[in-house]
Parts: sequence; C-alpha cells; structure tokens
Amino acid sequence: MPTSKPPWYYLLLLILAGESVFILPFVLSRIFRPTVLEAFSLDNTQLGLCFSLYGIVALVSYFFGGPLADRFVPRKLMAVALWMTALGGILYATFPKYEVLRLLYGYWGFTTIFLFWAPMIKATRVWGGPASQGKAFGLLDGGRGLVGALFGALGVYIFAFFLSDQSIEASFAERQEAFKWVIWTCAALVALTGILVWFFLEIKSSVVKNISLEQISLTEIGKVLRLPSVWLLMCVILCAYVGYKATDVLSLYAKDVMLYDQVQSAQVGTALLFIRPIIGIAIGFIADRSRTTLWLLISFVISFLGAMVFASGIISSSSTLLFIISVFIIAAGVYGARALYYAVMERGQIPLAITGTAVGLISLVGYTPDIFAGPLMGALLDSSPGEAGHQHVFWMVAGFSFVGSIAAWLYFRMYGKRR
Repeated sequence: MPTSKPPWYYLLLLILAGESVFILPFVLSRIFRPTVLEAFSLDNTQLGLCFSLYGIVALVSYFFGGPLADRFVPRKLMAVALWMTALGGILYATFPKYEVLRLLYGYWGFTTIFLFWAPMIKATRVWGGPASQGKAFGLLDGGRGLVGALFGALGVYIFAFFLSDQSIEASFAERQEAFKWVIWTCAALVALTGILVWFFLEIKSSVVKNISLEQISLTEIGKVLRLPSVWLLMCVILCAYVGYKATDVLSLYAKDVMLYDQVQSAQVGTALLFIRPIIGIAIGFIADRSRTTLWLLISFVISFLGAMVFASGIISSSSTLLFIISVFIIAAGVYGARALYYAVMERGQIPLAITGTAVGLISLVGYTPDIFAGPLMGALLDSSPGEAGHQHVFWMVAGFSFVGSIAAWLYFRMYGKRR
C-alpha cells in the first residue's frame, strides 16, 4: 500500500464525481418518482425494466471496466464517463417514449460503470491507506449522500419554482416543463464536475507505479477468484444493494400511504438523502476505531429491523412520527452497510494493485439487483396497489437483509481479528 497519501481535495472530488454521475439515471427518479412516472407516462414495472436494462449493460461493464482500472489512472476515465453521462441528459430532457428511454438507461449503464466505477473505488483505497479504509469509504459514501441531497434540494427548489403556488393544481404540461429545468440543471452540473476531475484529480507518478499493472491476464483474475473474501463480498453487496434500491420507493410510499402530494413526497426523498452522509461519515470513523467487519454486520441487523417495521403494516397516514423514525432506521442500516462493504476489502487481504479486477468480479454478482430489483419491486407495487404492495417490497428487503447478515457474520469470523 503506498504511503504517499493524496490531499483532501482529492477525496472531495471523488465524492462530488461519485454521486454526480448517478444523478440523472437514479437520484432524480428516487426523489421525483411520482413525477417521473407521470412525465414519461410510465408505470412502476416499466420504470423497473429501464433500471433492468441499465443493470444488464452495467454487468458487462463491471467485468471489462474493472481490469481497465488496474491499467490506467482514474482521472481521465472518470472525466470522460461524466461527460458522456451528461450528454444523455439532453435526450432525457425531451421526455422520450418508453422504448427510447430504455435504450437511454442502457447507455447510462455503460457510461456510469465501464469507465467510472472501479477507478473510483480504487482511488478511494489509495486515499484511505492501510489504516483509514473505514474513514475513506465512510466519507465517500456519506459525502456522496450529501451531494445527492444537495442536488435533490436544488431540484425540488427548481421544480417548485416553475410550478404555480399550489403544485396539486398545476397542469401536466407545467409539471413536465418544471421537471425539464431540473434535468437541464443537473446535466450541466455533471458536465462541470467532469472538467474539475480532468484537471485536478491527480495522483503522483510514484504512487501510480505501485497501484497499476502493465497488463491484466487470467493469472490475476484467478488470484482474485481464489480469495474467500471476494466470494463473501459478492453476497454482502448483493443483499445490501437490494436494500439500497428499496429506498427508491420511499418517496412513493409517502404519496401512496402517507397521502403526501408530489412536492411533499419529493421532500421526503431529499430528506432521506441527508440521512446518508450522517450515517456514512459517522459509521466510517467509528468502524476505523473498532472493527469495520463488526459494524458491517450491525448495519445488516438494523436494515432487517427497519424493513420489518414497514412490512408489518403498522404505519398509517396518521402515524407521521412512526413513519419518520422507521425511515431513519432502515436508512441507517442500508447506508451503513453501503458505506462499509468496500472498506472491508483491506481486512479481506485483497491486494491494492488488483482492486479494479476484484471490484469488477465482485460487482458481477453484487450489483445484479440493478437487473432484477427494479422490475420485481415494480411488479409487487403494481400487482397490489397501495400499502399492500409496499409491504411486499419490504418483506423482500427483510429477506435479503437476513441473508446479508449471515454473509457479514462469516466475513467477521474470518477476517475480523486480522490486521
């Protein structure tokens, strides 16, 4: 592990870029889900299938993009990915038909993953060094949550600004025009982030030599696949990511069950994003002072408990306080696991030089929820409209959280006491 640690602004750029690249395909639909469904004339299943095509393309991109990150420095790969993603926003703002929208999500599956994902994870490991992996990934995910929340708050402000005083009384055309301004603003900021990354995300040449490989062969891939930690992380990330994907429906839950209007439901989605930096940063610092593997296990247990509250059906439109507390509980578990599942790579004895290859192989399994979670949640919501559909979604989350806690416990048993 190199000892020359990049400066703080390097991590800040990683944080900004790490969330900006996902604003258009994911964050906007998470915050504005009811608006997206209306503006693009979609149902939940169709939106889920858009995410599914994204996931299929991303799956191939993980495999080929991972080794690419072990050969080239992150700066140029990530900047090009940001610019290509921003270009997709031009088409997105035209509110294309469903068939075209699916192709756009497939395009985004390539731009956000092939040149971006593994370089970002590897660059974060470089910044964290041997002793600060929890802090590095906690700050990365927590900071990304803050960036997403700020984008969300800006989006809600722009959306409300271009509507009439009462959003319920606004016409379909007015809501669509307001959302178009949200898309244009976000696309411009993503492109600007790419410029900053290109010019300022520098790594010293002495460090580059220690973290890069001249070529990637089947030997390196075989070395990765022989690591037990890699197989366990596949399961851990898969289960944690299902929980994370389920947070997409919380703004819709606010509308369907809590009976909020579109602006209020978007505000719930934005408020949820502000919880993410608090959890990510706090758990990252705590984990470095104890054991990252233990806190990964605790996060899954919390996620399971939060999902069970929603699945039980005890939350009603009059249970505002219980709804707020339950959102915080499930967010704490989901965001805690998300902040730590790459932080335990150091404990799992995965060499830094093959981080990109390891991330690519782990992601082949770990991020398959991009393929099945969206359509599955959409089908559950559409087949049982209202509260019942949401209960079914959270029963699913509870099941995956339980399996994830078992994988996290095994990881803790194998690597928790090793230095």
